[in-house]
Amino acid sequence: MFTGIVTELGSVHTVDRSADVVRIRIDAPGTVDGLTLGDSVAVNGVCLTVVDMGDGAFSVEAVPETMRRSSLGVLEPGSPVNLERPMAGDGRFDGHIVQGHVDAAGRIASVTDDGGSLRFRIAFPQEFARYVVEKGSICVDGVSLTVTGVSPTDAADAWFEFVVIPHTARVTVLGSKGPDDPVNLEVDVIAKYVERLMEERS
Repeated sequence: MFTGIVTELGSVHTVDRSADVVRIRIDAPGTVDGLTLGDSVAVNGVCLTVVDMGDGAFSVEAVPETMRRSSLGVLEPGSPVNLERPMAGDGRFDGHIVQGHVDAAGRIASVTDDGGSLRFRIAFPQEFARYVVEKGSICVDGVSLTVTGVSPTDAADAWFEFVVIPHTARVTVLGSKGPDDPVNLEVDVIAKYVERLMEERS
């Protein structure tokens, strides 16, 4: 389990694509420290398994399902990526429950100045609108964020907003992104469980 608190901004070294799998090597000396083969790492919010490591870098592989659900397909050498290792059992819970199971890729509709911070509006698939609530949590490219505004659940063009403080902009990929850039989205898993339980009662 992750918490959506990015611990390092890595850099894509290579991307090797084949019909069955995409292997991504990431330069990340901080994340590699103490890492072992088979460990999980969230890369822009996507939980991936370490298949190789060394020289301050590690490699992960993504299957077609992961590529369809996420924005990993736009990565290329030099792309910055948000990284987080799973939370230790005795660790501090600073964000919210994040599984690293991306629900969909959204797209940045706008980025505006908000008193020195950045206000993002994200367009996303309407089918997930019912899980997003104002002042609730959402994970965007692996970053735990608080929703500051959201479209009605029945709006044809669903959107939500959040505000990023300057520090978060500096230490995550969000600071380098702009309109039309894709982002990985994971809605609050608790909302999905509640919906499922309510279905059983109806």
